[in-house]
Amino acid sequence: MLLNLHVRRRFKAHDSEGSSVEVGRAALDSIFVVRKRLPSGLTVTPVSEKNMVGEWLHFSKDPEHKVCLYLHGGGYFWGSAKKYRELTIRIAKSFGGRVFAPDYRLAPEHPFPAAVDDALMAYSYLLDQGISAKSICVAGDSAGGGLSLSLLIALRERGLPMPAAASLISPWTDLTCSGESMGYNARKDPLFKPSMLMWNSRHYCGDRDKSDPRISPLFADLKGLPPLLLQVGSTEILLDDSRRVHEKISSHGGSSRLDIWPKMMHVWHLAAMFVPEGRRAIKEMGAFMNAHIN
Repeated sequence: MLLNLHVRRRFKAHDSEGSSVEVGRAALDSIFVVRKRLPSGLTVTPVSEKNMVGEWLHFSKDPEHKVCLYLHGGGYFWGSAKKYRELTIRIAKSFGGRVFAPDYRLAPEHPFPAAVDDALMAYSYLLDQGISAKSICVAGDSAGGGLSLSLLIALRERGLPMPAAASLISPWTDLTCSGESMGYNARKDPLFKPSMLMWNSRHYCGDRDKSDPRISPLFADLKGLPPLLLQVGSTEILLDDSRRVHEKISSHGGSSRLDIWPKMMHVWHLAAMFVPEGRRAIKEMGAFMNAHIN
């Protein structure tokens, strides 16, 4: 696939190991397309109140009562709601409701547990707006996918109402990077090398144990969670992060759907403007969330 070749040349050739955070952020900036013009009927409303920063996305034709809380990726050290608009706009259109995308704090300036605390704050913000938990779905990609799973676990532990469902795109759920796909997909993955993820992991975790279930939700008790959709590419080094979560939830009788997309790169949804598989995956996300929401 030409897209995989382009990404490999632009990003994988850069090895984060030994690089500064600024260099790593610049490498990600180089491959991201930020949408400059908004589609007709879409309103983007910035939020900055009570330490909550982010934005609402809403098409005027869609109802306001149902909400997708979207947690962006970026290895916990990069990304923002604005930089992910190309994806969140498409999710809003597919979902047919409002999307709230928070700007959670990033490492290494704000290591764990800042991101988890901010995700909890964002979810509580929605409840405080009078939105029913049964009308909320959580979604996220890569680190944001792992963060989404950590959020669900934190909600369960605190006895807070669970969202209707969660949709995770290529989630990073094991910051120890112990999955077997780290090895057998190392050459196939056009985006990542294992050393890149270990570099990100060190910045996010600091001196903390990377196997802490609050950091690596794969190692948490995964009982009592809402229905999950996991979408992951077959050539990703993070493939086993999804596969093991699915197997663990399924073994306890939970509801988990694992979709492995052949030859798709990490978070191919971001290339939906070029790749029909990206558009189809986002459409399936919307259908899954709507099947569970009230």
